[in-house]
Amino acid sequence: MALGLLLIAPASAAERPTLLVMGDSLSAAYNIEQDAGWVNLLSERLGDSAGVVNASISGETSSGGAERFPQLISEHSPDLVVLELGGNDGLRGLPPGELYANLADMIEQSQAMDARVLVLGIDIPPNYGRAYRTAFTAVYPRLAAAYHVALVPFLLDGIALDDALMQSDGIHPVAEAQPAVLDNVWPVLKPLIEAVTHR
Repeated sequence: MALGLLLIAPASAAERPTLLVMGDSLSAAYNIEQDAGWVNLLSERLGDSAGVVNASISGETSSGGAERFPQLISEHSPDLVVLELGGNDGLRGLPPGELYANLADMIEQSQAMDARVLVLGIDIPPNYGRAYRTAFTAVYPRLAAAYHVALVPFLLDGIALDDALMQSDGIHPVAEAQPAVLDNVWPVLKPLIEAVTHR
């Protein structure tokens, strides 16, 4: 996944909850108009009820996200953190244990600041081998169970295997698929937003 630019959506006012999205190209609107990305669509759906900070960068690994995370969480003091990382770890064949440790570190920092956490699971192509793929995809439910955080098992469910919804690289959804990506996230995310809004 190519390196892209940091996109920051408008932050919330003090009285509104802030959502921090830590992701890679799947959340950074890779190779499509920034306004068409699912995170921007989320911001539009929330309107004035919450602010969204999109700290996603194309090409980001979980280790890169973990390095940037302390400054971001300190700067924005989010009420809710959405972690969408791991795809580049998998494509590079990095150890699933590293992915687990990096995401766990970000979850622990979030919970220490009383922020809710949503983990977005990612899958990798079957040509990486069954054993590695199984270990990789198992990281996300393991984290959810260990830290009692919300989970979307597979961000691209119903999208990844539909050629009409994917770019030619077979990794990134097209612009027309972004509403479906948001639809995969929304049922789990909505109750979390409501919880941090009314606490």
